[in-house]
Amino acid sequence: MLALEGVELATGQRFLRAIGGGVEFGETAAQAVRREFVEELGIEPDEVELISVTENLFSYEGQPGHEIAFIFAARGHALEEIPDDAALFVLDEGSPIRWHDIADIDAVSFPLFPEGAPAALDAAAAFSVRAAA
Repeated sequence: MLALEGVELATGQRFLRAIGGGVEFGETAAQAVRREFVEELGIEPDEVELISVTENLFSYEGQPGHEIAFIFAARGHALEEIPDDAALFVLDEGSPIRWHDIADIDAVSFPLFPEGAPAALDAAAAFSVRAAA
């Protein structure tokens, strides 16, 4: 999984966040994913597939937040060409991004946000294995 690495300044907690942002007026969630990949990494995925929608209540930098998160799988030639050990940075903010093995994500010491994303990824992986069998 390609994820942004961040630190919650109020608590010092390290975390992972899926690449993305908000849906702009007049665009679909799928269009927003494609736009965010271009804005954040300078590449556009060939395919995006909605795998889950989750409601996320959270606190960040001491402020409460509430979002409806659309969780997508993205595929494409440009993504496949990014080496496993690549150190990337978000183009519009400079945050570090790198590949993470989903099995290595630790909900306590290095959690993945938005809430619900790890379960959605596990379900999508299980579905893909069943569909391929």
